[in-house]
Amino acid sequence: MNKTLISLIVAAAIASPVAQAQTISLNDAITMSLSADPRIKEREQLVESARALLDEAQGSDGLRLSANVFIGLSPQVKGGFYQNGATSGTTPRSDGPFPGGLSDWTSLQFSIIKPLYTFGKIEHYSEAAKGNIDVKRGDVRISQADTVIDVKRAYYGYLTARDSRRLLDDVQKKLNDALARVERNLKADKGESKQSDLYALQAANGMLAKYLSQAQAIEKISLDGLKLLTGVGLDSKLEVADDGITPVALPTGTLVDFENTAVANRPEMAQLEAGMRARRALVAAKKSESYPNIYAGVIGQANYASRRDTLNNPYLYDPFNNAGLTPVVGMKWDVVPAVASAQVAQAQADLEALNYKTQFAQAGIPFQVAEAYNQVQANYYAQQQLAIGAMAGRRWMIAALADFSAGLEKADKVADALKTYALTQAEYLRTVNDYNMNVAQLNRAIGETK
Repeated sequence: MNKTLISLIVAAAIASPVAQAQTISLNDAITMSLSADPRIKEREQLVESARALLDEAQGSDGLRLSANVFIGLSPQVKGGFYQNGATSGTTPRSDGPFPGGLSDWTSLQFSIIKPLYTFGKIEHYSEAAKGNIDVKRGDVRISQADTVIDVKRAYYGYLTARDSRRLLDDVQKKLNDALARVERNLKADKGESKQSDLYALQAANGMLAKYLSQAQAIEKISLDGLKLLTGVGLDSKLEVADDGITPVALPTGTLVDFENTAVANRPEMAQLEAGMRARRALVAAKKSESYPNIYAGVIGQANYASRRDTLNNPYLYDPFNNAGLTPVVGMKWDVVPAVASAQVAQAQADLEALNYKTQFAQAGIPFQVAEAYNQVQANYYAQQQLAIGAMAGRRWMIAALADFSAGLEKADKVADALKTYALTQAEYLRTVNDYNMNVAQLNRAIGETK
């Protein structure tokens, strides 16, 4: 192989590197998911929409421009106001509505109005819009908390399934060795093993095979869920930094401490306060709709018909040839009394409904905290006891296998030891997963996103 060919092979290898698996920790997964989750981005856009509503409410205090321009038709008229088109006389013209045919007619009407006083409409609608922004911001925080919970569920679930699969692989290997020994003994027919020994081990093997296939499926599903949440794509290679699932630290603090933190930090509580503020402002705004708007401005118009003579008479208005502009100060009502009262009643009912929702939240949130707290305490103790049990189960399994190899133990006892160890260790892993998720739910219940 010449040097040129070697150089080409090396260049191709550099240009097309083998895709490397990305390794992430739990914190990495949370950070990536908070940036990639489209549900959060959707909520953020709703915040922008709420800000636009505030701009709309506050912009109602600015200049209001109105203009209408059109081109139409008008009668063609030549001459004066009197008979036969004379410019003076005593007999008005009577030569029909279209004495000379038709003329083009261009018309413009416009107004520039500045509200001076709206009896609180703008102020109340603006306050309601500000409360709505705070509510939407709370939705973003809630969506972020949901994402964190989803990431932890996928991350811990993957670790649990992977550890369970490794456990069952190990037990399966030991069981296969025991099965092979029994089959050899039966084939040798020296009386060292019985047919019932084979059946006992085969029955245990069937159960282990089921649990192993389930663990493999959950491992794959959890990793795909983690890929989806972090935004790396299902076809990407992803690995987790942790070697196995371990219990997180037990949260410190009393139940009362956690309940007080929840009342102060939960986004739902801030949302309810903002919602009450917005609803009160909306009720006041609907009531102010019954009052007029005081304004100042300029109104004017201009008309032109090219085939009509202009009528210059201060006592007569010519709608086809004229121009005018005047400053104005006025009051304008735009209200349907029956509709206005119904809108006030609706806003008041919504306010009362939100008030009852606040009362329920004030009682429900401490219950959620207490529920999560008690689950944390229960599973913290449970996983500690299961760890001891799983260790004892492994020692039993090893001792039973050693005794079986020495001909001192029956196969059914070995099968029992293998199954007990596998089930106890698997239950320990599941309980650690439950405990870690209980801690995550407690953090969520007190308003923390981490």
